[in-house]
Amino acid sequence: MNKVVLITGGSRGIGKAIAFEFARKGYNIVINYMAADKDLELIKKELEEYNVETLFVQGDVTDFKRWEEIGKEVIEKFGKIDVLVNNAGITKDTLILRMSEKDFESVVDVNLKGTFNVTKNIIPYMSKRRCGRIVNIASIIGVVGNAGQANYAASKAGIIGLTKSCAREFAARNILVNSIAPGFINTNMTEVLSDSVKESINNQIPLKRQAEPSEVAKLVYFLGSEENTYITGETVKIDGGMAM
Repeated sequence: MNKVVLITGGSRGIGKAIAFEFARKGYNIVINYMAADKDLELIKKELEEYNVETLFVQGDVTDFKRWEEIGKEVIEKFGKIDVLVNNAGITKDTLILRMSEKDFESVVDVNLKGTFNVTKNIIPYMSKRRCGRIVNIASIIGVVGNAGQANYAASKAGIIGLTKSCAREFAARNILVNSIAPGFINTNMTEVLSDSVKESINNQIPLKRQAEPSEVAKLVYFLGSEENTYITGETVKIDGGMAM
């Protein structure tokens, strides 16, 4: 029986790359998405070319009750969840003097509380089987901070703390919980930046380039797979040396 990975925010960017990395390794794929997208059918078709099964589930990570339902839907179809990747996230950047209470709350609600909501509803299925892997997508900004991103930095730092607590609570159940801290990644969000801004960013990175989503996906796969047998509670930076 194929293993099953559930990826929040899995229809684009890093999440999509993670889905394809696991599909290539023979995992059945559950992709959570927020809003309907014309590319979903194409993604489904391309994933199933790897001879795996897929399930696409719509739901907001801030909706706790919806995640109770999603957990049941996945178990009904596949009978288990081997890997959870908490990837869904948003940004609302501005200097803290200009940041509204709503902007702070919304980012923390999606990034941090959303990670809690999903984990809380999925980890019992892993605990019952006494095995599982969880990979939370934090950020290098949660490690070092950044001007104009107080809300984002706080949410991602919170994910790192949540990761460590979950790792301690569920180690006895053979559930390994880790997070990764990506630096600048070449996604749709960064493609819109001007060449001068991209050059400025790259000059901060010893490797002088942004990472590709596929490079992040390979790290997530390792931490989420059975190849990882002894790493838990860690935050692994993947930033080209920017924060070393």
